[in-house]
Amino acid sequence: MLNPVIRFRIDFAANSYVGPGKIDLLEAIRDSGSLSQAARDLGMSYRRAWLLINSFKAAFREPVTVATTGGKGGGGVALTKFGEELVECYRALEREFAVLAARRLRIINSAVTRTAAKSAAARRPLARRAARH
Repeated sequence: MLNPVIRFRIDFAANSYVGPGKIDLLEAIRDSGSLSQAARDLGMSYRRAWLLINSFKAAFREPVTVATTGGKGGGGVALTKFGEELVECYRALEREFAVLAARRLRIINSAVTRTAAKSAAARRPLARRAARH
């Protein structure tokens, strides 16, 4: 049986929010050290990735990313300590929601057909990722 996948967005204030797409982008930046590589890894345009990162500047007093300069491969981008904390807090909350959802939706989830569960997992990247964990 596939557990339900909870997708959520946290609205801190007007135009100040964090959701799964932004968190995925921050993790991809952390893993690659590059905004352009992170965008490619997630199948999004560089412009879209840049706009998402830029939205953090308006949303928080603390920077989420910092540009790095120089080096053999040129500059890049890295997460700040605040950016790392943002990702960890979001993922911790996601894990807690998953446990609560599995418990609360147990009876309903048992009524989901296997065909629907497989179809949902095939369509949703988050469901595929949750199935792997």
